[in-house]
Amino acid sequence: MKIRTRYAPSPTGRMHVGNLRSALYEFLIAKHDGGEFMLRIEDTDQERFVEGAVDIIYRTMAKTGLIHDEGPDKDGGFGPYVQSERMKTGIYMKYAKELIDKGEAYYCFCDKERLATLKSEVVEGKEITVYDKHCLGLSKEEIDANLAAGKPYVIRQNNPQTGTTTFHDELYGDITVENSELDDMILIKSDGYPTYNFANVVDDHTMNITHVVRGNEYLSSSPKYQRLYDAFGWQSPVYVHLPLITDENHKKLSKRSGHSSFEDLLEQGFITEAIVNYIALLGWSPEDNREIFTLDELIRDFDYHRISKSPAVFDIVKLRWMNGEYIKAMDFDAFYQMAEPYLKAVLTKDLDLKKIAAMVKTRIEVFPDIAEHIDFFETLPSYDVEMYTHKKMKTNSETSLAVLQDILPILEAQEDYSNDALYQTLVAYVEKTGVKNGYVMWPIRTAVSGKQMTPAGATEIMEVLGKDESLARIRKGIELLQNA
Repeated sequence: MKIRTRYAPSPTGRMHVGNLRSALYEFLIAKHDGGEFMLRIEDTDQERFVEGAVDIIYRTMAKTGLIHDEGPDKDGGFGPYVQSERMKTGIYMKYAKELIDKGEAYYCFCDKERLATLKSEVVEGKEITVYDKHCLGLSKEEIDANLAAGKPYVIRQNNPQTGTTTFHDELYGDITVENSELDDMILIKSDGYPTYNFANVVDDHTMNITHVVRGNEYLSSSPKYQRLYDAFGWQSPVYVHLPLITDENHKKLSKRSGHSSFEDLLEQGFITEAIVNYIALLGWSPEDNREIFTLDELIRDFDYHRISKSPAVFDIVKLRWMNGEYIKAMDFDAFYQMAEPYLKAVLTKDLDLKKIAAMVKTRIEVFPDIAEHIDFFETLPSYDVEMYTHKKMKTNSETSLAVLQDILPILEAQEDYSNDALYQTLVAYVEKTGVKNGYVMWPIRTAVSGKQMTPAGATEIMEVLGKDESLARIRKGIELLQNA
């Protein structure tokens, strides 16, 4: 049997990291075994629908390379692929009525006032109303009369109150619950729309989905899903419930973290390939200890049986490191195309941006890091003359002043301000004076940058700054040292 998986997002805003992981794992499970990956839009919750969210879904999947084989834009014979469109075909009401005929579901005409009188229970931190099966006892005549009168209703699942229900998960094994714990969940809402839980089961079966991958927060609902499969006489899919993703404080990753969605991460300067690579490792590990994977390598190596049940910590520091590795490995032209806006946001002078980009390429982890590495090219910052003191280079304020005063006329006479020419000049001075390279290079780099750490050496910086600006900064350094 060919594996068929589906990514079935609700268009409620930006794509959460957890949703992207589900999509990625579903894609990898299908592609690892030559199966099919489907996109289905679950928009039955009209109150949470966000305009433009469907476009975000398409854009994210295209950018991450999670190309679906069929979906709203690629009919594979199982459409429509949007639940609101599927509803118009009558599919959900048809199956709900089939359950009513089997005694597995029933009409409920209770109004808000009566429901408000029912007892509540706290389930997984949420207070829910437990329905008392009041309308299950209505006669056929009462039901027909209510329907003829146009009385509002919902259709509820009729779960038994005795016995147990068991379902199997690939990671958690067999899970058995007492039926007395199962509430009669609503299948069809009063507006005629199916609930997420019901539409999900109907669509997965009618679209021949073989593997259902979702967060383990759905484990508690799975017995109800299983009862629906059993009620219809359908074979249930292979369930893979994924571990929770937490922040560094082991709390559920939320919007407050600032990096809970794919779009957040892009805006923070992360590379798509690095994001996908990192998210693949949030709950899954390969047989070896490698961490860097292309999407094709993930398809080849992914085995969902190696997914952990333990919560996965979203470590932004680890993601930054991984992103830095991707930046280092990038083709320079591709890197420059992404880096250019960040360079231009800081530098307004006529400088060689490509040379500056080459300096920072191996030093940044995310693109916004560029600013702190290059701001001195725009304006010499204020700095403390203590920066001229370096024990390893054996420099201090006095030796640095002497070097700068000695080298200034040599650099004033220098016409060629290319990196190589400047370096040869300074090396010649080092050889002539018999001192170490750092003894000369440290004070010059400090003078032309005003920074403790720079993305390049003195001569590379001077080449970009040009003769006039380099000399002006060295003269400024002499002045500061003289007045210290």
